[in-house]
Amino acid sequence: MTGAVRTVTADERRARLGRRHALAPGHGAADPVGAARAVVALHSTDPASTVLSALARTPGASPADVERALYEDRDLVRVLAMRRTVFAVPHDLAATALAAAGDTVAVQQRRLLHQLVVASGITQEPEAWVARAERALLDALAAAGQATAPELAAADPSLAQRVVLEPGRTYETTQSVASRLLTTLSAEGRVLRGRQVGGWAAPQFRWTTPAHWRDLGPAPTTGDAAARLARLWLHAYGPARPADLQWWAGWTVARTKAALAALDTVAVVLEDGAPGVLLAEDADEVPPADPWVALLPALDPAAMGWRHRDPFVGEHREQVYDRNGNAGPTVWVDGRVVGGGCSARTARWPWSSSRTWGVRRPTPSRSAPPR
Repeated sequence: MTGAVRTVTADERRARLGRRHALAPGHGAADPVGAARAVVALHSTDPASTVLSALARTPGASPADVERALYEDRDLVRVLAMRRTVFAVPHDLAATALAAAGDTVAVQQRRLLHQLVVASGITQEPEAWVARAERALLDALAAAGQATAPELAAADPSLAQRVVLEPGRTYETTQSVASRLLTTLSAEGRVLRGRQVGGWAAPQFRWTTPAHWRDLGPAPTTGDAAARLARLWLHAYGPARPADLQWWAGWTVARTKAALAALDTVAVVLEDGAPGVLLAEDADEVPPADPWVALLPALDPAAMGWRHRDPFVGEHREQVYDRNGNAGPTVWVDGRVVGGGCSARTARWPWSSSRTWGVRRPTPSRSAPPR
């Protein structure tokens, strides 16, 4: 690392969030792709969050604009990558996300599928059996162009087989082999989530392939991809602890260290005395942004970007996050959470606590999404 060590205050980190996350006045994104680029990737496990997070950062945009970017221009692509989570990323970042983080997810999911078909009594030779089922699925998808998981399950008897999830537990359930295979193949970048079935908040997708949808380009090496992803993340979320990047990307300590070592960074001290890092080119102090308010959906990147979230949520962690660390809807004022919707822990809605932060309530900026 190069450069002098300085302390980055909580106020500066909040100012960076408002500016870099396209939430402060004058810093909004020009379009939904720019909104995703501002935060590296938009959460897409809940499809509604993708749309609402994009609208919160794109003044004047509508859900139709987000759908156009996803399904017509296809400049936003959904990938299964960081933390085994679905993200909508700019097209030019899709191959990077898959190579940097989807690779380990793919290995884990393929191993799990082999275990499930054995445990469910389908076969004792999982590698060969899954390979045949995989060929059947890809053949069916190539013939159809796009298809839902149930449609693919109906295309071949092997794909319709059911595997048992969480056997013996009160929430035991089953899932088709087709659905499990789609999860694995999506982490490998061999299939993609295409257009939704229903409106923009609907949870079901038509599956497709890069050849039919939009080619993702050549796959970078894991090291190059991890370094690029780390660089983008540090610009959007830095300064932060290396452990924050590790958590966000779903990496090992070794991959995190290697990615950061490939970058020109400087050491800083965070507001609580913990060591942090910044990109060397981004080491100058950032002035406060103009006052802003944003209404952000569950799983918004502003609430999900760090493992250590105290500068932004303060004493509200219990109200904001469930036991798995997933954020509910939040109300932000100048980079601080002051209210929100129902959380799994509190079962209260709505809640607010501007007094805790001692903040005033400015006029909502245009970056706040419509109610």
